[in-house]
Amino acid sequence: MNTGDTAWVLVSASLVLLMSPGLAIFYGGMTRVKSMLNMMMMSFGALALVGVLWVLFGYSIAFGTDAGGGLFGNPFEEFGLHNLLATGADMPLVGTIPEIVFVGFQGVFATVTVALVSGAIADRAKFGSWMVFAGAFAVLVYFPVAHWVFDSKKDANGTFIGGWLNNLGLIDFAGGTAVEVLAGAAGLALALVLGRRVGFGKDPEHRPHNLPLVMLGAGLLWFGWFGFNAGSALGANGEAAFAWINTLVAPCAAVLSWLAVERIRDGHATSFGAASGAVAGLVAITPSCATIDPLWSVVLGLVAGAVCALAVGLKYRLGFDDSLDVVGVHLVGGIVGTLFIGLAADPAAPVPGQGLFYGGGFALLGTQALGSVVVLAYSFSVALGLGLAIKAVMGFRVARDVEETGVDLVIHAETAYASPSSATGGGFHPQGVRHTVEALLEQHLEKLHSSGAPRPAAHPEGVLAGAVSAGTVGP
Repeated sequence: MNTGDTAWVLVSASLVLLMSPGLAIFYGGMTRVKSMLNMMMMSFGALALVGVLWVLFGYSIAFGTDAGGGLFGNPFEEFGLHNLLATGADMPLVGTIPEIVFVGFQGVFATVTVALVSGAIADRAKFGSWMVFAGAFAVLVYFPVAHWVFDSKKDANGTFIGGWLNNLGLIDFAGGTAVEVLAGAAGLALALVLGRRVGFGKDPEHRPHNLPLVMLGAGLLWFGWFGFNAGSALGANGEAAFAWINTLVAPCAAVLSWLAVERIRDGHATSFGAASGAVAGLVAITPSCATIDPLWSVVLGLVAGAVCALAVGLKYRLGFDDSLDVVGVHLVGGIVGTLFIGLAADPAAPVPGQGLFYGGGFALLGTQALGSVVVLAYSFSVALGLGLAIKAVMGFRVARDVEETGVDLVIHAETAYASPSSATGGGFHPQGVRHTVEALLEQHLEKLHSSGAPRPAAHPEGVLAGAVSAGTVGP
């Protein structure tokens, strides 16, 4: 065991963990004020649930002994991590670090990946239904795909026993396919299942309600991304340094190109564009940060920033409501970054490859394209099936009146900010649920009165049942 390598990976895991609350802040600032807490709760809910599943059997599926032709590991091999807890001379290692440290590092990848998907369904999803989806999606999609892409194990005889895409020669250092493409494809599927928000493309309330929080969240994501990429070297070494500098420069270039597109297209360079551009650059450099040199990283950042800035507008032309641009930034940016390896992979890089520009022909580009398409298709298909099943069994989308009232107030009995008109205020209130129901019943009675129906003198159980039926009060 190398103590320096171990310390670096522990720090990197902590940085990646920070990305989940950073994502919650980023997404929370992008939503309407009345659904901010629900949006943040989806990130925290995914963090909690997927973290438990990872320790129970997720790590075994992703990195256990292959049990299915490179498709998944044995889910019971390290159930509960019972074989990985030794700390003495018999401590299991991955490279030069304890395997239990590797478990933690990869576990926080899983939690933030699932949370990314939630940005496509802001303002309109039931929290309970999201939690069911998050757990099932982690088990059926993220854990197996992590095995396909990241598991590079060989047996004592040197025979490859890891994931099939890794064996095929796919280069994905930190998750361009297994994280970004996977999350973006699932986001697209759920956006189609839940449908468009009320007023999509017309309601000005759908603009980000708190841009300082968006920029703060983007900054926290960027900070955490150094652990995401440089930590994937699994050591305090030159490979980590190479990945770190590329993780700095590619987002810088992407910010500039996104702002340039905004200035040319819209006449203004915006803070929202700067934050989005930084994330687009981080997404694109994730698979290639140890494979292309810094000059090519600048080129990749410029390309990704411009392409993603244009791609986020496709939802209005094609009619799907990807609320917070999971498709336009993560799916598109992940594909751009993964394919760029096929062009600019450097044989002299820490994770070498021979791209088209270095005389490698189209072979690597074809492998990168295959990996992107397979992960996209698998994630989209399973997410679509899960979304439709949850919609049929328990409902996935809140009622229209709940969406208009605000999912924070109805589902969580809270509001993000205190105001004189708020039913619960901006903090925790023991009577919050009662106050919320009373406020919503009052709204329902006003709707009845405005439609010409007689207004009851009190709030009997029948009125509450009517309100639930109408969707004004609901789960």
